[in-house]
Amino acid sequence: MDAAYFASQTVHFDFDSSVVKMGELDKVHAVGDELKLRANVKLLIDGHCDERGTEEYNRALGERRALAVREVLVGYGISGDRIRTRSWGEDKPADPSHDEIAWKKNRRAEFILLLPPEGQ
Repeated sequence: MDAAYFASQTVHFDFDSSVVKMGELDKVHAVGDELKLRANVKLLIDGHCDERGTEEYNRALGERRALAVREVLVGYGISGDRIRTRSWGEDKPADPSHDEIAWKKNRRAEFILLLPPEGQ
């Protein structure tokens, strides 16, 4: 399994939203399909925001985004016990620029594969 594959399935969000858009569901389902094939791996979902809004608000919004993606996966048949979430708020931008193009890239949830220890 390639961790880069999971990293490439970034889910993007509209401004001030934690709703997983229809156009992003295929990415979440593709990740779910991979998880169904490998019951011994877990997933971390990182939620991110653009720089607009307070740090506290963006931290909460990032968490809502990660949880929204988690809920899609749980609804798709993946055990919630296999999925952790965390929020970076605005602290780890994909694009550090200060314009709408950058902000759109930064409103996202990312998948990080958590592999089991060797021998498991």
